[in-house]
Parts: sequence; structure tokens; C-alpha cells
Amino acid sequence: MSVHLADTSSRSVTETPSIRRDPIAQVVRLATRPVSVVWPRPTVDHWGRDQRLVEAIAPWANMRWDVSVGGEQLLPRGGALIIVNTRRFALTPISTAFALGEALHRPVRFVGRPDTVPFGPLLRRVGGLLAHPDEIAGALRDGQLVVLGSHGSANPRFAGAVDPQLVGAAIRENVPVHVAATLSTMVSRQARVEVVAALRSRKKRRGPLAEVELAEHAQRRLQDLLDEMGGTRTGVPGLGWLGEG
Repeated sequence: MSVHLADTSSRSVTETPSIRRDPIAQVVRLATRPVSVVWPRPTVDHWGRDQRLVEAIAPWANMRWDVSVGGEQLLPRGGALIIVNTRRFALTPISTAFALGEALHRPVRFVGRPDTVPFGPLLRRVGGLLAHPDEIAGALRDGQLVVLGSHGSANPRFAGAVDPQLVGAAIRENVPVHVAATLSTMVSRQARVEVVAALRSRKKRRGPLAEVELAEHAQRRLQDLLDEMGGTRTGVPGLGWLGEG
């Protein structure tokens, strides 16, 4: 009997701390619960884009850019590659992806995030992809819209070269390739994105030559668009070049 009492007392001694630890664990969970109340459900998709973060950043982006979008109805519901002209040191692929995403009410990703911290993970959360053919191909295969910038140029009226290897991802995944002319200024919030119908090639080729021809075709079409659209000006004598975009 005494043994039974000893066992009971020993169990009570060993069990009491565990009983006391449960309320402590609950307090800890409650203390961290406000995060889940503010962010009630996971919003990060399997490509790393966080829709809530994009929505939080969008008002700040709109303070810098007031983008008008045209031709977005020409984009397919599935995957497509959208090639845009890029001003050197500008964030054209990011601003274009944000503008198209708002116009289409669907995620739009952009190519060009670095694979280093802290900027790489942050840009991935807003839709950034590595400038690697396999990552671009995977997104296109998943039915995503992907914005790819041409090589940046100092002259905003000039369409830079397009990387054939990156364009090749669209060929392998058999998705349409569009070009979109972008116009912006360094001294104004006004910007414009004009999307045109998918590029069509008269020749059906395979291999690296097909990638090169499509990249060159995209650059020529993009340059034609820029020439047709014209640029904007600051209206200030001697400083008109600042407003070109």
C-alpha cells in the first residue's frame, strides 16, 4: 500500500510540471496568434509569390508610377512570355508586371531577380524569377504570364537585344510570345504599356537557330512599336531628353 502511495506521489510530482507547461504553451501560441489574425491564411503560391505582399506594395508603387495599359485583352488565359523594352537602371519589368497584374486580375511574374539575399528572396515574394531558362520554362508550363526585359539601353527610344536562351523557354513550352512597348519618364509618374498580338514566324525551325530568330524578331517588333508610339517630353527647353521614354 505504501508502495502504491509512493507511485502516486511520484506520478503527481512528474505530471504536475507537464500540466503546468500546457497553459504556458497556450500563452505562447496566443501571443503569436495576432500574426495569423492579420495574415489569416497562407498567400504564398508554389512559385514564391505572396499576393498579400503584392497588394500591400501596390499603393506605394502607384505613387511612383501611374501606368496606363493597352492591349491586355490580347494575352491568353494560359502561359505567355511578354518581352518589354527596358531603360538602363530602371525597374521596367517589375512595374510592367504590377500594371498587367492589376489590369488582368491575375499574377504576372517578371524575370531578373538575383539569387542572393536580401534582394533575391524579397523580389521572389513579389513575383520575381531567376534569369534561367529552366525557371522561366517551369512558370510558362504552369500557365503563368512572365515579363522579360530586353537588354537595358541608355536611350529609351531604343529596343535592346533579347536573350535567345531565355526566349527559347517559350519555344520549348509552345506558348505565345508577345512584345509590349513601355514608355516612361524620369520626371513624371505617367507611364504606358502597350501589348500587341503574339509574334508569328513564317519559318518553323528547331534548335538554337529558332531561338535566335525569335529573339531578333521580338527586338525588331519592339523597335517598330517604339517608333510608332513616339515619346513624351518634359516641355522644358534643353531638358526635353529627360522626359523621353
